[in-house]
Amino acid sequence: MSPDKKNESKFPWGHYRRFNAYSNYFRKLYGARVQKVSIDAGFTCPNRDGTKGNGGCTYCNNDAFNPSYCSPEKSVTKQIEEGIRFHKWRYREANSYLAYFQAYSNTYAPVETLKRLYEEALGYPGVIGLIIGTRPDCIDQQKLDYLKELSHKCYLAVEYGIESCYNKTLEKINRKHTFEDAEDAVRETAALGINTGAHFIFGLPGEMREEMMAEAEIISRLPLKTVKFHQLQIIKGTVMESEFRNKRSDFQLFSWDEYMEFFVSFLERLNPSIVVERFTGEAPPRFLTRKEWGIKRADQIVNLIEKRLEELDTWQGRLYKNASP
Repeated sequence: MSPDKKNESKFPWGHYRRFNAYSNYFRKLYGARVQKVSIDAGFTCPNRDGTKGNGGCTYCNNDAFNPSYCSPEKSVTKQIEEGIRFHKWRYREANSYLAYFQAYSNTYAPVETLKRLYEEALGYPGVIGLIIGTRPDCIDQQKLDYLKELSHKCYLAVEYGIESCYNKTLEKINRKHTFEDAEDAVRETAALGINTGAHFIFGLPGEMREEMMAEAEIISRLPLKTVKFHQLQIIKGTVMESEFRNKRSDFQLFSWDEYMEFFVSFLERLNPSIVVERFTGEAPPRFLTRKEWGIKRADQIVNLIEKRLEELDTWQGRLYKNASP
C-alpha cells in the first residue's frame, strides 16, 4: 500500500495530510480547488465608529492584509473581477470562487444592505459562495435568519474574529466584546446549520504560553467548522506598536522555532473535526516592525510544520481526549 493510501485510512478527515486541511476540505466538497477572492465593502466596526469605542483593535491595520485590488471605492463586482485576475497566475486550476467579505465587520449594517452586497457577489460568474468575516457582537436574529436562508442556496460561512479566549486579553486589545459573546454567536450560528469559523491570535500581550496552549481545549468544545490561527505581528502605525515599544515585557512573541514546536503541540490537542485554514498570518514586510522569522511564505510554513508532524509521527487531535486514529 502506498504511503498516501495508508494514511488515508489512518486519519479521520480522509486524506493523507496530518491535519484537517482547508484546501482538502474544499476538494472533497467540490472535487477541485476553490479560491477565495477578498472584498472590502466599506464596512466599519462598533469599536471604531464610537458605538462601543474608538480606534479599533490595538493590533489592527487593515492595509496590512487587504490585497491590492481591494478598495471600498470599487464595486463588489469590480473587486471580484480584479481579484480573479490577480489569483489566476498562481492558481490556474481554480475555476470556482468564494467571495470573501474580509475587511472590518461585514455584518455591521442593516439586512437590506447586506442582501444587496452579498447577492451582487453571488451574481458574478464562477462565485459559488460567500465567506463573511465579522465580530460576535455584529450579528442578530434577523441577520442569522437571512444567512440561514442564503446558506440553502450556496456555500456560506460566517467567520468570527474572536482572537482570545480570555476576557482580560480582549479588554486589553480593545475588542469591546467578551469571550462569552463569542461563544453565544458561534453556537447560535452553528445551530442554524451555517458553517461557522473563528480566528485566534497567539502572542497577545499579557498571555503566557500555558494560557495559549490551554485554548486548544476551549476551542475544541465550540461547534466550529473552520479555524484560523495567526502569530501576533507588530504592525506599524497601530496602538500596539506604541505599547510594544514602551512595555516589551508584556509580550510573549515567538521565534520561528518556538512557534513551530508550540503549534505542533497545540494541533495535537485540537479537536480533529475542526478544519484548520491557517497556521500563521502573513503581512507585507513593509508593515512589520519585526522580521525575526525571515522571509517565510505561508506555504513554506505549512510545509515545515507538516514535516515536523511527520518527524514526530503525530497529527491533529492525537492528544484530544486521548483520541487515536
